[in-house]
Amino acid sequence: MDYPFLFLLCLFAVGFVYASVGHGGASGYLATMALFGVAPMLLKPSALLLNLFVSTVSFVQFYRAGYFRWEKFWPFAVASIPLAFVGAKIPLSDTLYRQLLAVCLLLVVVRLVWTVRGSEEETKPIPLGAGLVTGGLIGLLSGMIGIGGGIILSPLMLLFRWGRLKEVAAVSALFIFVNSLSGLFGLLSKGYTPDPALYSWIAAAFAGGLLGGYFGSHRFAVPTLRYLLAAGVGVACVKLMLT
Repeated sequence: MDYPFLFLLCLFAVGFVYASVGHGGASGYLATMALFGVAPMLLKPSALLLNLFVSTVSFVQFYRAGYFRWEKFWPFAVASIPLAFVGAKIPLSDTLYRQLLAVCLLLVVVRLVWTVRGSEEETKPIPLGAGLVTGGLIGLLSGMIGIGGGIILSPLMLLFRWGRLKEVAAVSALFIFVNSLSGLFGLLSKGYTPDPALYSWIAAAFAGGLLGGYFGSHRFAVPTLRYLLAAGVGVACVKLMLT
């Protein structure tokens, strides 16, 4: 599979924007791949694989900057990891797949637009039950759709004041990594084999993720991060609906 330079440039841009807010970029990759006519059967595994690399570099940058909080991560991850594996093994028709992803992105955009107007308030502890249920549902949906779940977890954490923006970015980056890895294992257990063309895709997204993770954790102001996240998810949603 040979794709134009513009395709790789789009993957770079998606990696940059999403890594800057602690995301892997699966929704952006899915929209980009659909726009360039990538075969539907390759969308989910390719997005999860790209997620692994970009979320890793994003997490490392936010972790080194001191924003990661273990107590804000594990209540979500305990249930999400096994259910992401289960979700990846659930077969979906192309129509249902697109509908589920479009609905998720629309909900995320609405919540992000509201969150953009907020401020860095004092945070609240995460109730264990709420963390387990939230993480489990996001993990299942992540595996089914082929995303890491950060685009759902981040606005929820901000909405309920479970973390400040950059803390949420650090938690989301690791959350995306573990869910993407679990989902990939689920696909591998069904016989999925990565395509060699993915090496250049990974290189483009990884390079964008390196820069985005650095700028997001060290350079961008809090309002800038919020607007980038809202804009990135919105563009992905529009592209998905149009394709």
